[in-house]
Amino acid sequence: MRVVSKLAICLSLLAVSSSAFPSDDSTLSPETLAKGKTVFMGTCFACHGADGKGLVPGTPNLRGKKSPLHQEDPVLIERILNGYQSKGSPMAMPPKGGNPNLNEEDIEAVVAYMKDAFLKEK
Repeated sequence: MRVVSKLAICLSLLAVSSSAFPSDDSTLSPETLAKGKTVFMGTCFACHGADGKGLVPGTPNLRGKKSPLHQEDPVLIERILNGYQSKGSPMAMPPKGGNPNLNEEDIEAVVAYMKDAFLKEK
């Protein structure tokens, strides 16, 4: 049950998209990225892993061309807030990834962090 909750949290956080945060890196504050990383490591890490490639079978890989993070921010935010089951995944991410304490600001920050950490070549 705990793994399912954390998967849900992780997937929920994925739903948060880049529309809340412009794609221009210069507009993202270090504070926003730090907050997003804290949320990710506390909620999403259990299912997606530190590298974003997924630790639990059926968890979407957050890296690469097929990453769900390429979707618009409002779509990602909605999916994280309300929960979502990825096509072909045996488990659904629960609302807020299973963490009822997350608010929209937390979700926006984690989306910004995930896009910065997993979609960019570093």
